[in-house]
Amino acid sequence: MTSISTIGSRETVADSLASFGAEQQNWLTLLMESPASDDLLLEGLHLYLDHASESRFLNSLKLQKCGEWIGGKAPARLQIRLIEAAKSSQHPAYQAFRDGLTRSGGLERAYPKAKI
Repeated sequence: MTSISTIGSRETVADSLASFGAEQQNWLTLLMESPASDDLLLEGLHLYLDHASESRFLNSLKLQKCGEWIGGKAPARLQIRLIEAAKSSQHPAYQAFRDGLTRSGGLERAYPKAKI
């Protein structure tokens, strides 16, 4: 059995994405540096998006900003998994996050188009 990262929990990741201050951004950037914490990051992202989709008020600009930031900061190994997470629901919260991811251009940087 592999060891689980003790740097945080999925709730901590979701709370960091929700508050999204400079300190939380630094912590999330540090978390993205370690491949061992990829699953933790994505579980927290799913929890964050689930909470956003269940809230009474949809803050689509904040979700877009979060998607754009994480798409710009995430390493290439996470880009496809981030897009998959954003496409996992048709809810407008997921759509707003997906719009931010697309705007960041992270997937295109990670996997550039072939020059034929």
